[in-house]
Amino acid sequence: MKLIIKNLKKNFEKKEVLKDINFEFEKGKIYGLLGRNGAGKTTFFNCLNEDLEIDNGEFCIEDNGKTRKIIPEDIGYVLSIPNVPEFLTGREFLKFFIEINKDKIKEIKTIDEYFDFMKIEKDDRDKLLKDYSHGMKNKMQMLVNIIASPNILLLDEPLTSFDVVVAEEMKQMLKSIKKDHILIFSTHIMELALDLCDEIVILNKGILEKIDKNEIEKYVTIKSSSEQLTNKIVSNIKF
Repeated sequence: MKLIIKNLKKNFEKKEVLKDINFEFEKGKIYGLLGRNGAGKTTFFNCLNEDLEIDNGEFCIEDNGKTRKIIPEDIGYVLSIPNVPEFLTGREFLKFFIEINKDKIKEIKTIDEYFDFMKIEKDDRDKLLKDYSHGMKNKMQMLVNIIASPNILLLDEPLTSFDVVVAEEMKQMLKSIKKDHILIFSTHIMELALDLCDEIVILNKGILEKIDKNEIEKYVTIKSSSEQLTNKIVSNIKF
């Protein structure tokens, strides 16, 4: 299965944010999406999720040699700022989500099995979501998207709110599910992208381009911030 993007363009008034993007994302891989702040990574996700109307182009799914339009069920979107119903407990939220999506979920497990999978402690399962930490809310947002099992999973800075131990757990979880999805992982942390992702793509001046991981590793040896590293890389790569 592939996500195929052709001639995607998005402008905001006179500013050209996405410029004629052509790319193919394959199932079974985690793609690290890098770019300077303001490069358009979130705009790119919002276009794929149809939260923004594109100015030109198209995107579709190719499966077994046949192409079709993307439908809402194809895409899961984990936002950088989690949006969960804070008046519900974690258990009530999962129960409600499963109930309204039961006809779309391939294999329904028990609620506690889902909690176990996401390593959410038993003491936290019946707390109100408003009392969850930012990281815990992010876990719940990721969990409902995984339960829905979309073909394409867009992850916008999903691990930045986790401590080192939980972030490592989430990395292993994403690796364990990648065979069933097209995973596009936006991050500003270069080392994380290199460790987690199978392919690295950089959004620079409105163009999306795959970059050899070996090329990037040359720059990571330099003691610079992730933003500085990204600047060094895009400055030395011809788009």
